[in-house]
Amino acid sequence: MELFSDEALAIVVPILVYWVYSAMYVALGQFMDKYRLHPRKEEGSKNLVSKRDVVMGVLLQQLVQAAVATIIFTLQGDSSSTAAHGKYMKGSSSSTSYLKLALQFAVAMAVLDGWQYAWHRYMHTNRFLYRHVHSWHHRLVVPYAFGAQYNHPAEGLLLDTLGGALAFLASGMSPRASIIFFSLCTAKGVDDHCGLWLPGNVFHLCFWNNTAYHDVHHQLRGSRFNFSQPFFVTWDKVFGTHMPYVVEERPGGGLQARPLLISAASNNSADKN
Repeated sequence: MELFSDEALAIVVPILVYWVYSAMYVALGQFMDKYRLHPRKEEGSKNLVSKRDVVMGVLLQQLVQAAVATIIFTLQGDSSSTAAHGKYMKGSSSSTSYLKLALQFAVAMAVLDGWQYAWHRYMHTNRFLYRHVHSWHHRLVVPYAFGAQYNHPAEGLLLDTLGGALAFLASGMSPRASIIFFSLCTAKGVDDHCGLWLPGNVFHLCFWNNTAYHDVHHQLRGSRFNFSQPFFVTWDKVFGTHMPYVVEERPGGGLQARPLLISAASNNSADKN
């Protein structure tokens, strides 16, 4: 695998996107308190893990992701050389190529959403898995951007890494296309945990599954709902785990995502952490 091959870039670029995009939100959060879903001080008072441990946990998960991606690309062989890509483009019209890419992205999104919903919900309903595995992620009662990929190593491997590998293989996308897709997934995950409800946020305009939607899940009374990630809320609505909410001004300043418990609580009262 060459240093600047598509395969190498597909491994490195999403990791760079994670830290650059997280750093942007950390910087914005220093002077945009009026758009925060939680007071800044609660990142220290309510969260059960230090930011240093979060960084180390994320780096470990990204190392595992890189190793798994390297294995997959090695087994597939070098399919992304400039010559091969040029030959493909010559044999396809631009409209056909873009349509194929859109279909691949749609398949990958559907596979990833289904995989993560199923495992995410099961990790909440299975007491052992929640207590020993998934509770790591919920140590961040007040989410922030660079905590998006903070998980127990087993969850990081099963939910994110293997889920991403399955989406990549099922969609048939090329390593070059995967650079775009997994960079989008990474940015979306960071955005969902950033804790800022910024006006004009393109992810909020395009997806109902967004920062506030996932913030409700991290709240204690919402942890049995809003399991869907990273893109759509489809599976929550199908299986009755959708928790509607309203974003409103918080007493004392800032904003808050307030769950609307009426319909959601009756649908899933049997689920427990």
